[in-house]
Parts: sequence; C-alpha cells; structure tokens
Amino acid sequence: MTTQSNGKRAQKERIYELFAQIGNALSNPHRLELLDLLVQAPRTVEDLANEAYLSVANASAHLQKLRQAHLVTVERSGQFVRYRLADPAVAQLWMHLRALGEKQLAEVERARDAYRSRRADLRRITPEELLDHLRAGRALLLDVRPALEYQAGHLPGAVSIPLTELRERLAELPQDRLIVAYCRGPYCIYADQALELLAARGYQVARLEEGVAEWRAGGYPLEL
Repeated sequence: MTTQSNGKRAQKERIYELFAQIGNALSNPHRLELLDLLVQAPRTVEDLANEAYLSVANASAHLQKLRQAHLVTVERSGQFVRYRLADPAVAQLWMHLRALGEKQLAEVERARDAYRSRRADLRRITPEELLDHLRAGRALLLDVRPALEYQAGHLPGAVSIPLTELRERLAELPQDRLIVAYCRGPYCIYADQALELLAARGYQVARLEEGVAEWRAGGYPLEL
C-alpha cells in the first residue's frame, strides 16, 4: 500500500473506533438499566444507584462511561447534580437495541416471562383501545411509576399513584370503570403488581404494555 492509502485506512479505522465507543458504553447490563431509568426522567446518581441496586460509587463509574460516549449529560440545579439522556435519539437507540434483542434472541422472551410471571394472566389493551375507553369515560389510566417520573412526563389524563402508595389510596379509584395501569414499559413489573392487587379487590383491570418512550415512539403526545 502507498503512504496515502495507509493514511486513508487509518482515518477509516478511526471512524469505526468512534462508533465503537458507543458500543462499548452499551456493553454492560448495569449501564443499559441506567439508560432505561433515564428514559423515564433525569435523576441524581444516588437515585439511580438506589433504583438499580448499585453502590453510589459503582453507579457513578457506569455513568462516567455513558458520559464519555456522549449518551448522557449532566445538569446542575443549585446543589443538585442530575444525569439526563444527552439526546432523544439515545432513547430510540435503546428501544432499537431492545427490539433487535427480542427478534434475534429467543431467550429474551423467556427471561421476560420469568420476570413478569403473571403477564399472561393480565388483560392487555392497545393504545387505540385505551384512547377509545378514555374518550367514552369507561376507563381510568393509572401511572404507578415513582412521582418523579410522572412529573417528568406522562400519558395524557393519567392519574399518578405510585405502586408504593397504592394500597393506602385504593379509595381514590372508581369501582365502575376499567383501571388501566402502565409503568416503564414492557420490561417493568410495577403495573403487573398493581393490577394483581386491584384485581384481588374486585376492580376490572387491564395492562398497557407501552411506557412513555413507547407511547412517544408511536406518535402519541405526552403531558408534562
């Protein structure tokens, strides 16, 4: 090869090295979970560590890897430092990666079904069916995520009752309407647990598999 072609080869390899930084940042399950949490709302490292069952030091190290790949960024508000996704495209990347895994890895569905062991027992409802029920006044949409996530963005008309508060706030839910619950999407168990509790108390219930990211990707609006 000539010196010129060698130089071009090095330049081309540099391009792939840069793309590989993103692949390297995504190559850890803890970092994927942190991204999944940040899809819901910006968070402090302490909150992320608590949600992902990591030490603060470990969570911080993973966040630095994500930050080096420009997948997350830091925002400061007074004494608080919060991490957020660097761009909406990061959420799309996570959903595309997840969809590819679902298509190519049969183990993904088995792992999901093992985690969400009551998934098959729950009635599921599509976004269009949900909207029809809401317009007709036949359903109440329940967001069982933490309040922080609801405040960052939620499905239109959704009522916030975090799963941890649901048992004490059952009286707020009407008995004569279908209760449709959602949480962080198809790999979140909060809505399943909420609906099991409600069904045991005599409520009519259904699960919306979509969370805020999937809802937005489907072209539906969110409320802030």
